[in-house]
Amino acid sequence: MPIVTLSTDIGQRDFLVGAIKGQFLQLDPTTNLCDITHYLPQTNFPQAAYVCGNAVKHFPGGSFHCILVNLFEGATDYVLMAKFNQQYIICPDNGLLTMITGQKPTDLVAIPLNNKHTLLEITAVIAIAINKVSKTGNLLDGGVAIDNINEIYPLRPTVGPDWIEGQILFIDQFENVVINITSSEFAAQANGRSFKIVFKRNEVIDSISDNYTSVAETDKLAWFNSAGYLEIALRNGNMAGLFGLQGFNEQMQNKGAASDTNWFYQTVRVFFE
Repeated sequence: MPIVTLSTDIGQRDFLVGAIKGQFLQLDPTTNLCDITHYLPQTNFPQAAYVCGNAVKHFPGGSFHCILVNLFEGATDYVLMAKFNQQYIICPDNGLLTMITGQKPTDLVAIPLNNKHTLLEITAVIAIAINKVSKTGNLLDGGVAIDNINEIYPLRPTVGPDWIEGQILFIDQFENVVINITSSEFAAQANGRSFKIVFKRNEVIDSISDNYTSVAETDKLAWFNSAGYLEIALRNGNMAGLFGLQGFNEQMQNKGAASDTNWFYQTVRVFFE
């Protein structure tokens, strides 16, 4: 009974997610299909990688993760299938794979799409490839070897002698704000020093909480979430909405003068003393 997860940017307001599941079940009715999300941002790969990467690692080894984000951004002659940390990842060759894995996987094939162009034509080919590999464990039964792929790597925080600056990676449905600074990166840079987490020019948090109940009602707090990333929040409040914080947008940052203002709403800096 193979486990197949689905993550897409297509939403769930029409028939497509159900149709994709039907394609898998026609091939093997025992397939265990799991939805991760169908509301990934189409062009925000760091956010998509954060969501998918922190979900797939909790699945049993040998699970297949079909991640379809911005599928038609470029040529659709093939999609990738990689085996990484005992998980199989299937996604377009648009840089998302290395955003999730942090490196180019060594076990990697291309699944030829054979002039299939619509979403359901493509997912039918993917379903067949997954079905074959799930039976044999051999990637080459699902595709052909490929060496050159598009490689885009995760956005990393910048550091100085007494500071570290991260970008807002994700804002959840409660408007809690996740920054791309991990607990290990924070600890290494702090080296036992006190700190101030500064956002929106002059808002400050100077301690790390264990959970949301560690502070009084409506107080600001910072903690390391279950994925190990720095998160800032308001207890029983909407941090992002109240302070105007936004997910980091690299395209907007590249527009020049406008980025001077956006920087204050898309980044968080920690000062160490």
